[in-house]
Amino acid sequence: MSDAPQPRTATPAAPALPDVPAEAWAGVHRGPLREGEWVRLVDNKGRRHNFELVVGKRFFSNKGHLEHDDIIGREEGFTLTSSAGGQYLIFRPLLSEFVVSMPRGAAVVYPKDSAQIVAMADIFPGAKVIEAGVGSGALTCSLLRAVGPWGHVVSYERREEFAEVARRNVNQFFNAPQGQSHPAWDLRLGDLVEGLQSTGERADRIILDMLAPWECVDAVADALVPGGIVCAYVATTTQLSRVVETLRAHGGFTEPQPWESLVRDWHVEGLAVRPGHKMIGHTAFLVTARRMAPGERPPIKKRRPAPGAYGVDYNGPRPADLPPQVLEEHFDA
Repeated sequence: MSDAPQPRTATPAAPALPDVPAEAWAGVHRGPLREGEWVRLVDNKGRRHNFELVVGKRFFSNKGHLEHDDIIGREEGFTLTSSAGGQYLIFRPLLSEFVVSMPRGAAVVYPKDSAQIVAMADIFPGAKVIEAGVGSGALTCSLLRAVGPWGHVVSYERREEFAEVARRNVNQFFNAPQGQSHPAWDLRLGDLVEGLQSTGERADRIILDMLAPWECVDAVADALVPGGIVCAYVATTTQLSRVVETLRAHGGFTEPQPWESLVRDWHVEGLAVRPGHKMIGHTAFLVTARRMAPGERPPIKKRRPAPGAYGVDYNGPRPADLPPQVLEEHFDA
């Protein structure tokens, strides 16, 4: 028997996965890049460019140009060299990448907060979700992705110019055909409280991304099903305090849970492992609470408030179960 090395048999290529069904409304595709899709280019300095692929067009930068035709038809995840020698990494944009680079009418809900809302407010497939304050549509994309085409997301927005920006961004991400939008999305121009009172509709989850969410607590309580979740997204500590205390004072919700998330990247090269120089710090506070059944109240808290918490300098809502002796101590101070 010969000791000569035997020729290696080529491993057959794994079968390609089929494209994501259009009826899933996932906002993503598999397979070769095609005309009409958006791509994300990243150069060797980390600069990012997003554009729609169009047959016969060129992409121009300070590193020369690229032909769209050289991108169309290729599998994503390749490097292309421009006419002036610049190298670009080419992929389809992720949702987290799309929302931070899309056109803005209002400030966007950053991916770290959208992810927390979807997880901590337990947004599930088929859920009925109402959001107040559509902004530029960033959170809306995450909510629609989570509820799927068989759920329902109702977005209230007071400003028409913001609503139009959000509509364009959401339709772009989900590759909506001309004149159509995501089948689970209902964008309404108007006020949340007025809309809830006029329709009498119910919801599993309500997301409040607005200046004064405490003004909506009564209407939200009427609209949420028992066990439903309200989630407020606020920017400042004064807003945080007001919304938490209003939910407490209402009595029809569980103890509000407030938090924020901070994201820090890390530099890793061999033995050089240290925190990165960039960090996504405070963007917003989040508050969640669950709706009690009609006529039910949560158990009375046994822990006494901190001294001075509800003293003479505090002029916000007061919990209904605040111990009388605490009130006396604070007013006597």
